[in-house]
Amino acid sequence: MFQNKTKTVIAALLCFALSDMYATRLTLPGTVISNGQKMIGARFMGYVKHVYVKLGQKVKREQDLYEMESAEFDIRKSQADLMVEQAQTVLDFWRRRIHIINQKRARLKKRSKMQNIMGDLDDLEAQAENAQSMLEAAQVMIKQASIKAKQMASIYNYLKMKAPSDGVIVMKNIKEGDMVMPGMLTVMMVDTNDLAVDLSIPATTLKIVHTGQKVDVIIDALGFRTTGVVDAIIPDANPMTHKIKMRVTFDKKGANIYPGMYAKIIVDTENEIVSTPEDITSPKAEKREPDETLHPLRLD
Repeated sequence: MFQNKTKTVIAALLCFALSDMYATRLTLPGTVISNGQKMIGARFMGYVKHVYVKLGQKVKREQDLYEMESAEFDIRKSQADLMVEQAQTVLDFWRRRIHIINQKRARLKKRSKMQNIMGDLDDLEAQAENAQSMLEAAQVMIKQASIKAKQMASIYNYLKMKAPSDGVIVMKNIKEGDMVMPGMLTVMMVDTNDLAVDLSIPATTLKIVHTGQKVDVIIDALGFRTTGVVDAIIPDANPMTHKIKMRVTFDKKGANIYPGMYAKIIVDTENEIVSTPEDITSPKAEKREPDETLHPLRLD
């Protein structure tokens, strides 16, 4: 019977030791997210001509995603180019006109020494001023036409959408022949190289976590374990939830990790609890002298 009691005491001590050991480590559930989520929307109305990607496909930067029908935009671009040509023609005409007037004026000035032709010279001066005004107006026209042509050229960059960075296609709302409207979400992609763990923590956890703190990141589905860093502690947009968001960044080290996977964050609380000045000066924290008064033992 004495041996049974001894075993019971040893088992209780082991359980107490294990519970004390695990009590110094806090486990928090979270979800893997991507810091590089890209939402690509349509800027102009039109029909989808070609779609070059599919769901789950890995794409590289500047890779073609989809292309829109360009017939209407081709007409607009041709009109803009024609406006530039017309403005350039008008500009050249007035330049030649001013050159001719200047030549006539120079000849009249030479002849003015022999005969009185001041009236003709004044008339040429007026023509020169008028031609100069028309030349300046033509220069403004060609600037406006050039800006319009550049705008149409920039539109062509949005007719064939390209990937802004490396990533994986996680959403595709279009197919060939669909009509898209300005602002419509067409493709969503995420960067799988810039990952983090997003989790919600209660306010009481703020005693033991802080920005820059190192924590353990575990993804059980892959048997993956690494060390991460608390990147940010973010207040929840809805204060009634009494929750605070925390984001932990980590290096996936080439593992096949995707956003949406379940993850666990292990926080070592043994060395993270810091006493506040209020705790140090509180009456409970004051050191008490041992009571040297002898109390009689009660035998009953």
